[in-house]
Amino acid sequence: MITLKTLVDVCDALSHPFRVKVLKMLLEREWSIYELAKELKVSRQLLYLHIRKLEKAGLVESDVRLEELRVKRYYKAKKFKIVLSDELIRNLEV
Repeated sequence: MITLKTLVDVCDALSHPFRVKVLKMLLEREWSIYELAKELKVSRQLLYLHIRKLEKAGLVESDVRLEELRVKRYYKAKKFKIVLSDELIRNLEV
């Protein structure tokens, strides 16, 4: 059963077109924050803010790897299915 907090977190994460674009890219493949920021032409700091919202909503996950003596974090979308219905809202505990 979905909770009110989960519903609000998912709706908040998907409420910005940029985050939807990031999520779409992460569904296609995994990206390092550096690669993704470069591709989207935004700062890594701004991208982190958006990715944190997607992570909080449970839509994105990350993995840390050691590559060429450097630690890199890779992000990818988690599998999810969102169904918003009157029944879901009716059954929420508020």
